[in-house]
Amino acid sequence: MTAAVILLSAALIVLAVYICMVRGELKNIAAELVRARDKNYNRRITVKHFDRRLSTLATEMNKDQEYQQQLKKETEHAEEHMKQSAADIAHDLRTPLTVIIGDLQLLQRENGISDKGMEYIRICMEKADGLKKMADDFFEMSLLEGDRTEVVTERINIVNTAMQFVADHESVIRAHNIEPEIILPEKAVYVMADSSMLERMLGNLLNNVLKYACDSFTFSVEDNDGKCRIVFANRTDDVSADDVHRLFERTYRSDKARSGAGAGLGLYIVRLLAEKQGASASAEYKNGILSLILTFRKTRNSP
Repeated sequence: MTAAVILLSAALIVLAVYICMVRGELKNIAAELVRARDKNYNRRITVKHFDRRLSTLATEMNKDQEYQQQLKKETEHAEEHMKQSAADIAHDLRTPLTVIIGDLQLLQRENGISDKGMEYIRICMEKADGLKKMADDFFEMSLLEGDRTEVVTERINIVNTAMQFVADHESVIRAHNIEPEIILPEKAVYVMADSSMLERMLGNLLNNVLKYACDSFTFSVEDNDGKCRIVFANRTDDVSADDVHRLFERTYRSDKARSGAGAGLGLYIVRLLAEKQGASASAEYKNGILSLILTFRKTRNSP
C-alpha cells in the first residue's frame, strides 16, 4: 500500500508539473499572438518544452501567421495601386477639363450667340466646374491617403486664424445671401496645427455650410477642458440623426446632405487632414441643427 501511494504521489507530481508547463507554454503563445496582432511583431512562435501536440499547434499557428502576413502585403499593395490609379486618373482628367472650361469662358464672350445658346454654355460650364471639383478632390484624397510623411505643426492662435478666415471669405458668404453669427473667445487660444491644412479644412466646412444652410449659420470657437472646438452649425432638414455620424466617411452620399454635386469627398478630406494633425472631425445633430466640429488639443502654454 505504501509503495502504491508513493507511485500515485509521484504520478500526481509529474502531472502537476506537466500541467504547469503546458499552461506556461499556452501563456507564451497567447503573448506572441497579441504582439503579432497589436505591434506587427514578426516572430515565429516557439515551444520551449517538447510536447508533440503543442509543437504541432505552434507549427500551424506559424503557418497561419505567414499566410496572414502575405494577405496583408497583398492587400496593402492592392490599396496602394488603387490609390495611385485614382490619382493618375484624376490628374489626367484635370487638364482636359481645364481646357474645356477655358473654351466655354471664351464662348461666353462671343457676340451673336442666342440666349438659348448662352444657357447651354452656362449649363456646360456648371457641369464642367463640378467635374473639375470632383477630379481635384479625388486627386487630393489620393495624395493624402498615400502620404506617410509626418506633418510638422506649429503653435497657432486659433482665434486670430478664425477672424482672418471670416474676413477673407466675407464676400463669398454675402454672395450666398447667408447671415453668419460669429462667436469667438475673448482671449487667445493656441493649438498645434499646420496653417495651410487648417485653412483647407475651414474652407471645406464653409463650402458645406454654403451648400446646405437655409439663411444663416453659426461659426464658433469653443475653449473648454483642455480642448478647442471649431464649430460650423446650421439648421437643416436634409440629414437624419442616424446618418450624421457617417458624414465624414469617404464618398458617403446616402443622405440628402451629400446627394448634391460632387463626389462626397469634401468632409472626408477634412477628416484626413485633421487626423494628420492629431485632431479629429465629427458631427452632431440636435433639434434640427447640424454641427460640423473640428477638435484640437490646446497647447500646455495656452494663456
